[in-house]
Amino acid sequence: MRMVFPGRVIEWRGPAPFYFVPVPEEQSADVRQVAAMATYGWGVVPVEARIGEVTFGTSLFPRDGGYLLPVKNAVRKPLGLVAGDDVSVEMTVRLQG
Repeated sequence: MRMVFPGRVIEWRGPAPFYFVPVPEEQSADVRQVAAMATYGWGVVPVEARIGEVTFGTSLFPRDGGYLLPVKNAVRKPLGLVAGDDVSVEMTVRLQG
């Protein structure tokens, strides 16, 4: 399942800062439809994503009925992304099996 959506980078402060792009409701609903076939536990859903020229593998985190796409430093720093930046995300859910 492939999708493209706009998003805004957010910072989640904990013991260390983490950066995410919230998946919009429409696309989160699509992910929920296939989550059982994709998840490998804890509700996380493996994806391949692309922001700008950087393609990366990660897993969506379930949050408040939707999903958060983690944006690792290895992705964020080469693109110069900071919290509040608007991005376009291309994402493919990796189904198991």
